[in-house]
Amino acid sequence: MMKRLTWFAGGVAAGAAGASYAKKKVKEKAAQVSPAGVARSAAERAKQTAAHVFDAVREGREVMNQHEDELKAKRDGRLVTLAEHVAPGDQVFVDGVEVESGRVIVMRPK
Repeated sequence: MMKRLTWFAGGVAAGAAGASYAKKKVKEKAAQVSPAGVARSAAERAKQTAAHVFDAVREGREVMNQHEDELKAKRDGRLVTLAEHVAPGDQVFVDGVEVESGRVIVMRPK
């Protein structure tokens, strides 16, 4: 008899806890699919997308400016590639790391 009462009490407690958890989850989902929840979610996604677009534009401008500086240096004769100054088979190191000589560009100040 005591065993059955223990199992019954455990089942009631588990059922109550499960029902409470389920009720909480249903309320959360209902709030998400409500018009206000959908609007909030859409606004959040729009903000994230705008931030990504602004970051991409900023990065694009940085690359554009760098490329423009290289082109101006080339036009003004301030651009020197190491490929012009190293013999085949020579090793080129930048900050202790070996690199291809054609990938290194030296820009002299004006």
